[in-house]
Amino acid sequence: MSARPSLFSEPRPKTAGYVRVAVERAVDRYPDGLTYAIPESLADLRPGERVIVPLGRGDQPTAAYVIDRSDSTELDPEKIKPVRERDRAAVRLPGEVMQLARWISGYYAAPIGMTLASMLPAAVKKNVGAVERTMIDLAAPIPENERLSQQQRRVVDVLTGLPETDRPIEMRKLATLAEIRTTTPIRGLLDRELLRATRKTAIEAVWSDHAVDPFVPDALTPPQRTVIDAITDSLDRGFSVHLLCGVTGSGKTEVYIRLIERVVQSGKIALMLVPEISLTPQTGGRLIGRFRDHRVAVLHSGLTAAQRHQQWALVASGAAPIVLGARSAVFAPLPDDRLGLILVDEEHDGSYKQDQVPRYHGRDVAIRRAQLSRCPILLGSATPSLESWHNATVPAGGANGRPRYTLHRLTERVPGAKLPAVRVVDFAKQMRQFRDRRVHLIGPVMLEALQRVLKSGAQALILLNRRGYANYIACPDHFCGWTMQCDDCDVTMVYHKNRALPTGGYVRCHHCQSEQKLPKTCPLCGKSISTFGLGTQRVEEELTATFPDILKEGETLLRVDSDTMHGAKDFHDTLGRFGRGEVRVLVGTQMIAKGLDFPGVQLVGVINADTAINLPDFRAAERTFQLVSQVAGRSGRGAQPGVVIVQSFHPETPAIQLAAQHNYERFASIELKHRRECGLPPVTRMVRLILRDEDHVKLTGDARRTADALKSLMDPGVRMRGPAPCPIARIAGKHRQQIELIAPGPAPLQKLLAAGRDAGILRAGTSMAIDVDPIALM
Repeated sequence: MSARPSLFSEPRPKTAGYVRVAVERAVDRYPDGLTYAIPESLADLRPGERVIVPLGRGDQPTAAYVIDRSDSTELDPEKIKPVRERDRAAVRLPGEVMQLARWISGYYAAPIGMTLASMLPAAVKKNVGAVERTMIDLAAPIPENERLSQQQRRVVDVLTGLPETDRPIEMRKLATLAEIRTTTPIRGLLDRELLRATRKTAIEAVWSDHAVDPFVPDALTPPQRTVIDAITDSLDRGFSVHLLCGVTGSGKTEVYIRLIERVVQSGKIALMLVPEISLTPQTGGRLIGRFRDHRVAVLHSGLTAAQRHQQWALVASGAAPIVLGARSAVFAPLPDDRLGLILVDEEHDGSYKQDQVPRYHGRDVAIRRAQLSRCPILLGSATPSLESWHNATVPAGGANGRPRYTLHRLTERVPGAKLPAVRVVDFAKQMRQFRDRRVHLIGPVMLEALQRVLKSGAQALILLNRRGYANYIACPDHFCGWTMQCDDCDVTMVYHKNRALPTGGYVRCHHCQSEQKLPKTCPLCGKSISTFGLGTQRVEEELTATFPDILKEGETLLRVDSDTMHGAKDFHDTLGRFGRGEVRVLVGTQMIAKGLDFPGVQLVGVINADTAINLPDFRAAERTFQLVSQVAGRSGRGAQPGVVIVQSFHPETPAIQLAAQHNYERFASIELKHRRECGLPPVTRMVRLILRDEDHVKLTGDARRTADALKSLMDPGVRMRGPAPCPIARIAGKHRQQIELIAPGPAPLQKLLAAGRDAGILRAGTSMAIDVDPIALM
């Protein structure tokens, strides 16, 4: 499709060729892009660059990305508008990232322009923090007999002593290192051509110091060495996928570091993904401590705008041989042909799945990126996703085939550490042992264990995967039956305490984020309302009341959830204080269940292991197993053995019992059998369509028409479920209907999605979400 010129366009300049571009709009009508002419002033325009083009009849200046260019076009040149200008930030996405964007756009049924826009941080687009600096380096070796002043000699000595990775160096920074007050001695050396100066646009940002951890184990365990040798052998053999299933504390991070060493030695770049920014301080500290002579770039959403631009520019330059980040770091702008290995830590984690267009899964996109870069990828977890486990254990293409992934195992913790003893207790029976009528969330067994740990000077983690103070606000009169629900969602409101407010707190919907005052009385019968249920704030309150001499809120006791952790600095500070022993107990949601390694933790308490088990989602058992197993693994990582207490209203649930036994393979075998019997992923593949509208009647009709239209395009092997109301039937004032499409493999679903997009049936936007390979069905 060409972009037509307006009636009153200026005389057309000479053309240096043509480009197809993807505009930063939710436009899915032209998946191959729009064609524009290249003016001679932009003759060197390349694919991947961000440009400004005139769009529509009003020639609205619009950001776009160059998909490809050619010398000619089959369209009428007189009807093609020219590109207006290069983007001022002068950014360019490498060729491999552009190929990745095209794949994401097709596989996840997302407009190509929105896909590309999501790859480029806003700070980069806006050029945040960009300044021009004078960079200094040695012009040539300076003879010993060269006459220099004392200050000039210090400048030369500093430059000579710097590693090549730190040169050239900014002029004022060089003056500081040489302990001179002005830059005059440096300018004198420049005038004599003994130093060389270059002007460079740099991205400046105040950077938080990482807690550097240079620890190196005395020796690798034989299983670690076996895994490292096996994957090292594949580093120069092109694309391959490896799954490392290692129990918590088995030394998976050390395996990652040794593999990164080998990649860096070969002159390539290693890209490591972690699911949450809460994991980057510790992981970043380990990498920086072990690779002091190499730059480690860190990419995640918790950075300031200037920091994000700074790190992005560092990656794009190829100067950082190690790149670490959360989900979006999979789009790191590494120079083409430099990627040597991708590592995905905690590959099972749901945080890798994006919940907005494009709804990609970071792990699966990382696999595709490794394929495009022709390099290996290593997925690691103590509790792998059933998708990865299935690909690593079930032969592809029948019994005589081989699994798609290579499986590696670490079945024991490193020497000196043992898996913790896990005790599952009946939550209901525990509560009945209290004689008063107050709400108790910490039962006698956990209470006794916590007393023992605090008395010994050790530390504890207490998990409850639910924020707030009380998740149920209701009238105590059973004949009345009133409960407080969100006005715009079909869910109950959650009470959050806040001492700064005159009312002492507020109620919030955790889906649309609307807030209200807590009513004093029932609006129907006038009785005083009750707030009950579970929440991290209530656990925090109970702990400080039970141990007033030891646990002080905000001092020796900290809460870790999305209400208290507002950015990377909060995580850095909290984990730093906990690591130094200043904080004795962390109370938190799933944030504290992932990847944290603190040898002082001797107790992990799970307040309620059932928060996800009864959800109407076929992955509920898998998520429960992973959460309990992962948080249990935080205990006993030092010289002292650890203890884990798990409270549950359903203690005999297989997912909870097998997590307590650290028996992942048995759980995976049982769960895969259930999935196979029901025809559910990973044995099959799924696409979930969510239709939304404020008008319930209109939505119901739209959902039925969409389903009927898709049925006419479906291959025989595709099954359809629905349309039907979503489990949460209304969010943010919009009613919700779902259609599930299930097929034996991805090909029939991809064919159906492409046909649906071409026919205008499927359009990702505010009224429809297209979720390929969904991980949550609420």
